[in-house]
Amino acid sequence: MEYFFSAIIGFLLGSIPTGYLILKRSKGIDITNTGSGNVGAMNSYEITNSKKIGLLVLLIDFLKGSISAILPKILFEDIFILPALALLLAIFSHCFNPWINFKGGRGLATAAGGTFFLFPFLLVVWITLWILTYIIKKDILFANIFATVFSIIAILITNGFSIKYAYPTPATPGELVLLSTSGLLIIFIKHIEPLKEFLSKK
Repeated sequence: MEYFFSAIIGFLLGSIPTGYLILKRSKGIDITNTGSGNVGAMNSYEITNSKKIGLLVLLIDFLKGSISAILPKILFEDIFILPALALLLAIFSHCFNPWINFKGGRGLATAAGGTFFLFPFLLVVWITLWILTYIIKKDILFANIFATVFSIIAILITNGFSIKYAYPTPATPGELVLLSTSGLLIIFIKHIEPLKEFLSKK
């Protein structure tokens, strides 16, 4: 039952369509049909040209992930799989939002919010890879894709070491790998279209 409620907590929190609600209320804009159609901070900023709105969407999406990871720790047993499952469902419902025809964001802010409290090692790896890639390519979406793909590789290679930096400690390295890579794969799926566009330009 704890697994079920953890999943529900994450799914409901992740499904709050932050960008959609803020832009609809403040600007009368349907973000799903404007710009890239992505319901996230980057598209919110590009559509409105408002740093305030972009940062607000970013912060709330970050908090959705944070609360998803923290609540199961408070309510249930302090074991890794419960907050990790909640975070995974939060990322999924954020990316494929059931309230707005399964459109959504790309999951990065929500994933970062939960990973900060649950598995900061992964967050540090992802940010480091992103910064290095962005310095070289000067392309945000390409840096997102590269950091995500190589974070998956990093977790597969270092799971025996990185498990020491997950809180609470996972029962097995396999548990850590499965839940971490599943979240990263959801994020990668949301970047397939930008990847196709990038490759077509080449």
